[in-house]
Amino acid sequence: MEVGGVECVAIYNRTLARAERLGAEFGVARVYDDPSALLDREQVDFVDICTSADTHPGLVHLAASRGLPVICQKPMAESLDTAEAMIGACHSAGVPFLVNENWRWQTPIRRLKTLLDEGRVGRPFRARLRMVSGFPVFANQPFLRDLEQFLLVDIGSHILDVSRFLFGEAETVYAHLSRNQGDIRGEDVATVMLRMQSGASVVCEMGYPGSPHEDDRFPQTYAFIEGDGGSISLSRDYVIRVVDATGVHEERAVPPHYSWADPAYDVVHSSIVPCQRDLLAGLRGAKVAETTGEDNLLTMRLVYGAYESASRDSVIYVA
Repeated sequence: MEVGGVECVAIYNRTLARAERLGAEFGVARVYDDPSALLDREQVDFVDICTSADTHPGLVHLAASRGLPVICQKPMAESLDTAEAMIGACHSAGVPFLVNENWRWQTPIRRLKTLLDEGRVGRPFRARLRMVSGFPVFANQPFLRDLEQFLLVDIGSHILDVSRFLFGEAETVYAHLSRNQGDIRGEDVATVMLRMQSGASVVCEMGYPGSPHEDDRFPQTYAFIEGDGGSISLSRDYVIRVVDATGVHEERAVPPHYSWADPAYDVVHSSIVPCQRDLLAGLRGAKVAETTGEDNLLTMRLVYGAYESASRDSVIYVA
């Protein structure tokens, strides 16, 4: 409704009963448990893949073989090689490949970008991005406990993408990972330091450590940016402070609320709308979408570069 001009004509889910429930919920009559059958019988303009990452390659290659543009959920793939192959398949087929990466579209993060582009604090030389919460993520999604790689591919793909959006491309990555909760397989805490091509240092702190924090406002992201002309902070409840030679300037970058969204998650849910508008404009040829497969591959290089860095305890060059 908020995007306009798009209709979901059919739904695939590997479990037919689940597909039928989704169809009933969203008013879609035609549902399938076989993606090939859907594409054989339905007239579609593009495929939106919002499944688990392990299923992305097969569905992307299937869509590309049918000459259909693809929107793929993040994280794009479970390995860098797989992500590159997916992009290559769509390129060979001559179809667009876009990634549904909405975190950078959050209202306060877009405001940070505007302030930086306006030069409000001069040249950024150091920054800290923080998304750490005691939110019981495993209670809501118990399957996450069994993932060998958890935090970096989950929240890390968002935060590292935001680092690129705000500060440009990275040159090196160094990471330390840990598991704070003993009953999970993957990492639930990550500290990643990036040296950007601009010379700035960006530290990304991420975690679901299972312990409470005074400033915990899940799922808000905080930031502190230092420039040669001042500083910018993004803190709890979307408060942004710019400190420069003229003093302290405070504002709130409050996200919009939609009737279908949970107010507690407005900052994330509302970001889906401009993200989808941008992807649709890209599919229509009105512009180049921000989060193409090629662009998101640079984020994936940071994600998997961070895993390599942590395993080797060394700096990894990603430029």
